[in-house]
Amino acid sequence: VQLQASGGGLVQPGGSLRLSCAASGLTFSGYNMAWFRQAPGKEREFVAAIMWSGGSTFYADSVKGRFTISRDNAKKTTDLQMNNLKSEDTAVYYCATDQTRINLTTPRYWGQGTLVTVSS
Repeated sequence: VQLQASGGGLVQPGGSLRLSCAASGLTFSGYNMAWFRQAPGKEREFVAAIMWSGGSTFYADSVKGRFTISRDNAKKTTDLQMNNLKSEDTAVYYCATDQTRINLTTPRYWGQGTLVTVSS
């Protein structure tokens, strides 16, 4: 299983950014997808998850209402649309996948991470 995250960069507070994760080596439609992040000096934390069918999504309270996770099973991609970004959203963002309840357990498969910096 390989996951390739992209789309990170520098954005001003209040701005938007869209991350994308391309998956290979798995039957994508059978896997749940998630985004995690790790800020400097902090532990990795859950951000958002979407179940295999796309019918259920889960969000951390800190991003609810600002971030939207989506998936395209035909393209084998998962996106994270991030709006109204705040300085505290600065982190390395990782996409991850597994067939478990990915919003509750640690996924087995991880991408390499993409850096998001929110700063004026």
